[in-house]
This record gives sequence, C-alpha cells and structure tokens, in this order.
Amino acid sequence: MAERDRGVGAGDVRAATRQALGRVRRDAAVSLAFAGRVEDGRVTLDTFDGRTVGALAGTRLQPGHGLGGRVITLGRAHAFSDYLSSRSISHRYDAIIAAEGLRAMAAVPVVVGRRPVAVLYGALHAPGGLAGRALDVLTAEARALEQELVLSRATPRPVPPPEAPGPDPLRERVRAAYADLRLIAGQLDDPRLRDALLRTADTLAERTPRGTGEGPGATLPAVALTPREADVLGLVALGHGNARIGAELGLTLHTVKGYVKAVMAKLGASTRLEAAVLARRHGLLP
Repeated sequence: MAERDRGVGAGDVRAATRQALGRVRRDAAVSLAFAGRVEDGRVTLDTFDGRTVGALAGTRLQPGHGLGGRVITLGRAHAFSDYLSSRSISHRYDAIIAAEGLRAMAAVPVVVGRRPVAVLYGALHAPGGLAGRALDVLTAEARALEQELVLSRATPRPVPPPEAPGPDPLRERVRAAYADLRLIAGQLDDPRLRDALLRTADTLAERTPRGTGEGPGATLPAVALTPREADVLGLVALGHGNARIGAELGLTLHTVKGYVKAVMAKLGASTRLEAAVLARRHGLLP
C-alpha cells in the first residue's frame, strides 16, 4: 500500500478515516460521508458512514475522472450542487452515482508529505449547496486527519498485529458490545451482577480478569483507569462526541471533558484517536 511506503500505516489511515467520517456526517449534516485511499494517482473508495446501497464500494477512480480524480488532479476541494447535471465533470461514473441516488457532493484531498493519501467526501441524496458549512467541515476534518497521519508516521509505536484488509465488521461489533456492557453494568444495583458484566467486558478486550496486569498490554507500562474513565474511553473509541457521551452516561459536558482529558494524560495521548489506539495496545479496549 502506498501509505505504508511513506511510513503511514494502513491501519492508522483506516481507523482515523472512520472516525473522521462519523464527525463529517454529524457536523456537516450530510446523508453519506465516505472516503477513498489514493494509490498511484487513483482513488479507491473503501470507507463509508451513512446510507449506501454498496454501489460505490471498491470503485477505483481513474486520474482526472470523477469528483475524487478531479480533486486529486486540482489539489484542492471541490463541490457540486448536482453531480449528475454538472457540465464540469467527466460523468464516467454516473451509473454508480445514480445507483446510490446521490446528487449534491463535495470532496477534499488529504495530503501528507505533499502527496495525496486519501479523499474525504460528503454527499446528499438531493440537490443542494455543499460549498458552505459542509465544505468547511470536510476541510477541517481533512486537515485534522493529515495531522493524525503525520503523528502516526513520526511517533515510534510498537508494531501491532497485522490487520485484515478493509473494515472489520465483527471487531466493530465487539467494540460496541464492550461499551454497551459497561453502560449496563453502571446501571445495576446488584454488585455481583455488575462485576460479572464487567468481567465479561474484560474478556472482549482480550485481557485477563481486572487487576492482574496481564494480557496483550503486559509489556507496556501499566495504565490504571477508574471505572468511569473506562466507560468514557469505550465511547470515545466508538467515535462519539462529548455531548453524546454525556447523554449516554448521564454526565455533564464539563465532566465528560474532564474524564477525556484525564484518560489522554494517563495514556500519553495528544488526540482522542491516539488515546483509543494506545488503549488497545495496553489491552484496555477490544
């Protein structure tokens, strides 16, 4: 993969991109956010958040063609209020866009080391303007993603186990189940049942019962989180924002921010994404 040749791991690109797309869809109010990695000047669409019939998945855009190809060629963001009726696009991929029912679309390149590594998209299933707030959100997320990838390249990390290509739906469900078990446990009055659920959550994180100091993170410095910090971390790893975490856990926004700050400090992380990655390496998350 081209990203790996430049020191940017494929797993880092996928993990960071998934979280960025969740924020794009939420903050830009688009019906579909998606992304493609760039290899040899071509964009391969491989990550999605929102309503899709699957027609876009795996599509490889040729240089200069389609919105992604145009963005890579121009080296800057571009938007269409109605992709299918635009006169400034090649329309090589109209059948795929029509199958998805997409109309308004915007895209922004992600550039690391002066070379494009990905393209972020936002789209609506109706004609409309995406050049304002939506394009601002896409641009901000692209710049943040660039910083995440630069950090990943510049900071020495233990080599993680190889990942299967593409998103792993089973692992995503395990991570969601882990967060749900902790939420349910926190609502129980029976201490034995609560501890049983927390032990089950620990098995999903592939670590031995709490407090043993063993597991996949045993070779790393021990990191001790409070139960509530672990609850917050589990939801952060799912890409939830502070407001949603507060609603899930019954906490104020100020309190959630405090927990997130404390978790990042304990893990030595400078971003939420880095906190999730480091927590998994410590065996604190599935």
